[in-house]
Amino acid sequence: MHASEQYLRELVELDPILATELGLDTDRLPDFSPDGNDERALLARRALAWLADESDPDPIAADLMRERLSSQLALYDAGEHERAVNVIASPQHAIKEAFDLMRIEGPDDAERVVRRLRAVPSALAGYRATLERGRANGRLAQRRQVLAAALLAEQTADAYFAGVERRVLQATQQTEADQRLAGAIEAARSAYGELASYLKDAYAPSAIDQDGVGRERWALWCRHANGRDVDPEEAVAWAADELAALGAEIETEARRLGLEPGPGLLTALDQDPSRQIVGVDAFLAWNQARIDEAIEIVDSRAVTIPAAIRRCEALEAPPGGAAAMYYTPPSEDLARPGRTWYPTHGKTRFSLWNELTTVYHESVPGHHLQLGIATWRGAALDPFQRTLGSISGHVEGWALYAERLADELGLFPDPAFRIGYLLSQRFRTLRILIDIGLHTGIGAQRRSAEPLTPERAIDDLVQIAGLERPFAASEVDRYLGWPAQATSYKLGERAWRDARERARARGVSDRRFHESLLGLGFISLDQLATVAATLAP
Repeated sequence: MHASEQYLRELVELDPILATELGLDTDRLPDFSPDGNDERALLARRALAWLADESDPDPIAADLMRERLSSQLALYDAGEHERAVNVIASPQHAIKEAFDLMRIEGPDDAERVVRRLRAVPSALAGYRATLERGRANGRLAQRRQVLAAALLAEQTADAYFAGVERRVLQATQQTEADQRLAGAIEAARSAYGELASYLKDAYAPSAIDQDGVGRERWALWCRHANGRDVDPEEAVAWAADELAALGAEIETEARRLGLEPGPGLLTALDQDPSRQIVGVDAFLAWNQARIDEAIEIVDSRAVTIPAAIRRCEALEAPPGGAAAMYYTPPSEDLARPGRTWYPTHGKTRFSLWNELTTVYHESVPGHHLQLGIATWRGAALDPFQRTLGSISGHVEGWALYAERLADELGLFPDPAFRIGYLLSQRFRTLRILIDIGLHTGIGAQRRSAEPLTPERAIDDLVQIAGLERPFAASEVDRYLGWPAQATSYKLGERAWRDARERARARGVSDRRFHESLLGLGFISLDQLATVAATLAP
């Protein structure tokens, strides 16, 4: 058995949420205690030793496995898991996602949900024990993150599990919860309520005031997000130039609409009733129609889409999460389709001109196309290439590149929708400047003599990227709690664009480029460049 296959086999036992992501039925949750974290780290070290002993490993798969496990262990050895309190990527959020992904279609599935609900208190207790070890070791989360995470835990306790209960009742054709389900729901709700109180009352007073993590910690997280080392000074200089170029394109499109560039442009587009839709159900139906349409166009003109993944569902996200739309891939057996999740947060009126590009980013030709193909290829790919080796720069870079591809395919029907696409590009470019500036201070003085603060970053996202202020605030919280991940979109897109130019220079068609590179599943950005430079026409 290959090292990667053995690692996957043992990891799903230690990480039942991964098992759920793969489509396996389980009623357990991971051990998030110090012992559980230590055991997963030990497995990663053993897997690297197995890989070193392999006689003839596939070079792409082996390099990817080595880089991913080494990056994970670098974060572990730095104790990052001991201060993992944030608004988007921690055990608090992973547990919720486990229930979102569970199949609930009959009594047996419902029973698994009940048992997993009863496991929530123990899982969160283990998480708290890890945070306490971090406090004892002087590894503390930022107070802003702690208070925001406490609020999300309260929202989860108040509203999230009602949705789980509804799904179980539908699957079992019951009208009200029996004693076992009601007790399990209450146990999970109470556990999240206790987590909220712990974060707010016990942990927050000892949390640190500094929001940024500093250059050394940022570099570790940047390597993990991009799969390669990044020169922050070069990235900031490039992003500043890219920001200016995108601004000029937006001005051109505004004038095509007969509108003046500037703050009034976004207001005018938002107030245009022809580009609005009212009602969550109507908005989700519009999302679904755009996804279905994109599948047909992309398949005919850019990338052959296997029949098994020509389904991607548009759903409303459950409460208790961040404000950004997200995607979950299909199960390994493709029985559970890929899904996009839109957090409405009480909104009932939606401006479509700036939503369409996000639909393409999350579905087709974005995440669903890339991750769906990797899943569809199944055993033809190494476990790291199809499941375990995800690198944000490769995945989010593709999704942002896919927005550009959608533009090239004419999927934005008029200049207003193209402005939405350009604003998305400008937003992701601005993320580089904000993320690096907040965490390291590099480039913070390029656009203002004032220091870059979270409040000023929110203002920049509103004024430059056109975000609504609540979403901008949620984004800044996300960048501060997930260092460097925000850089991976635009830096990854640059890598995909550069790779395509290398392939074109060799006479390779765009369809061949897309299908060849997507067919490899997860790879690093360095591997992307190497393969593109050697691809035959």
